[in-house]
Amino acid sequence: MSYVKTLKGKLLIAEPSILNDSSFNRTIILITEHTKNNAVGFILNRPLAYTINDLLPDIFCDFTIYQGGPVEQDNLYFIHKVGNLIPESIEIGNGIFWGGNFEALKYALNNELLTEKDIRFFLGYSGWSKNQLEREIQSKSWFVSENDYENIFAINDETLWREKLLQKGGNYKLWANAPSDIQQN
Repeated sequence: MSYVKTLKGKLLIAEPSILNDSSFNRTIILITEHTKNNAVGFILNRPLAYTINDLLPDIFCDFTIYQGGPVEQDNLYFIHKVGNLIPESIEIGNGIFWGGNFEALKYALNNELLTEKDIRFFLGYSGWSKNQLEREIQSKSWFVSENDYENIFAINDETLWREKLLQKGGNYKLWANAPSDIQQN
């Protein structure tokens, strides 16, 4: 399989065909890295019942933690739009950054320099080995969309997947209105 173009900064939307996949059913993933050898991203619409203060008591804020994916779920990751406040951040694109200096992050959070519309935290990440993501896209497990949100951190977690299906149109409109448990239909 040939490496065509990077998906870095794009959204990966779970196809309705993967309804039985508990890790990725109805997910939207922001791809933060995509090379010829691997891909990394974070699930944007799976909030957990934890806050950053629950996991790190010396950080005095109650921002929600999200399930980033099934890989390394005991590690905390973050994406943000304040690369100017957090040195060593890696730009993903469209003013969105990944990671950075943790002490600077801690300072910004404890001094209320950030809001939840500036940053999102994740436990774990979603990862793919060489050509794995491309094969999954070809087999219709995912479709790719531009990140057309002015602020990806201000999205509605509960309606994000549905919105992307409605935006795609066609038969996707039917799936957008289907209940989470298709057995209840």
